[in-house]
Amino acid sequence: MNTIEFQKYRSFLFIIILAVVSVGCKNKEEKKTVAVITESEMKISDSLKWSERMLLSEIVRFPDPTLLDFREKPKWNYTNGLILTATQRVYEETNKQAYFDYIYEFGDKMVNENGEIKTYTQQDYKLDVLKPGDALLYLYSKTKEERFLKALQTLRTQITGQPRTSDGGFWHKKVYEHQMWLDGLYMAQPFYAHYTKMFSEGEEAEKAYNEIVKQFALIQKHTLDEKTGLLYHGWDEKKQQDWADTNTGTSANFWSRAMGWYGMALVDVLDYLPEDHPGRKDMITYLNQFVKAVAKVQDKDTGLWYQVLDKGDLEGNYLEATGSSMFVYVMAKGVNQGYLPKKYRTIAEKGFQGILDHLVEVEPNGMVNLEKCCAVAGLGGDRDGSFEYYINEEVRANDPKGTGPFIMASLELNK
Repeated sequence: MNTIEFQKYRSFLFIIILAVVSVGCKNKEEKKTVAVITESEMKISDSLKWSERMLLSEIVRFPDPTLLDFREKPKWNYTNGLILTATQRVYEETNKQAYFDYIYEFGDKMVNENGEIKTYTQQDYKLDVLKPGDALLYLYSKTKEERFLKALQTLRTQITGQPRTSDGGFWHKKVYEHQMWLDGLYMAQPFYAHYTKMFSEGEEAEKAYNEIVKQFALIQKHTLDEKTGLLYHGWDEKKQQDWADTNTGTSANFWSRAMGWYGMALVDVLDYLPEDHPGRKDMITYLNQFVKAVAKVQDKDTGLWYQVLDKGDLEGNYLEATGSSMFVYVMAKGVNQGYLPKKYRTIAEKGFQGILDHLVEVEPNGMVNLEKCCAVAGLGGDRDGSFEYYINEEVRANDPKGTGPFIMASLELNK
């Protein structure tokens, strides 16, 4: 399978190819010959499900998948992995070849013939850069291209060398010494679990699955607030960071998206963890505790969630799109997979409708926009983890950390 050579900056033409033609090329040199279609004639049909409408909108915005997340140059980054995971699921739902080709184009451009990953540096030991590996796992399963396997083995080697806390928790990055963040569970563990299921056996697989489950147990141990059931964004084992509590080592607030990352990690890792693994029951228990706490802080009027989850009554806090989309996805998938009581489907439905009513804008040509996305937030440097910090970070539309979960939530709810 080879990629379509998408014409640069011809996004409106591309959308018609996706929506109408939906076929792939047989080789890299072949190009489509189609009638020129003007912008005014382009239309994303409102008869499509929201998942496909948003994916098509994303491809219009980013016809080159290596430039997802408003980039000027290609980068091996977790946001690409997130959108391409959503693309994979839409492809499996629709069987439209162009969606597979979009995933393939990313792998084709970012992994050279020797299996080297462009812009990737293993010695940085960033958990974030494991996330695009999900796309390579899928591509290798479909194409069996040796270069994808080599790249996957490189990423797996990173896990072996990833710096760890004294009790075995992955550091979020090498430069973030002794720190675990909720974000890191989603960046690394679904990839680790999926890779293990595909390639490992016997004692090697058992060791990997045990370590995966352990990462969740450690996050529960170090970041869970027993009173609310919510989890703090980060934990510093040495309790030396400016944002870290001197007694517990945790950061000060419950950031919506950090919680969202953790919830998505739980439901996605369970796709690959063996049914008879002794840690599976614990994972499902964590998930049930998680959604119970999240449901308590859902805004009753809109069905959405605030940027800082438990402080919706404070000035400056706002109903935020990325975390809200993630929570809807986690609840809907958890119910669909039988991990959660059915009542959480109702909560997810309310949340999704809240997103449509308050955060989604549809242009006359059918382009779907997701508003009120926190662009980025972290810990360290001048990022002190305070309430004021989180509410004052950049807010923008169509951040992939919102559009990706929105697509997956729509699929789970069949909307």
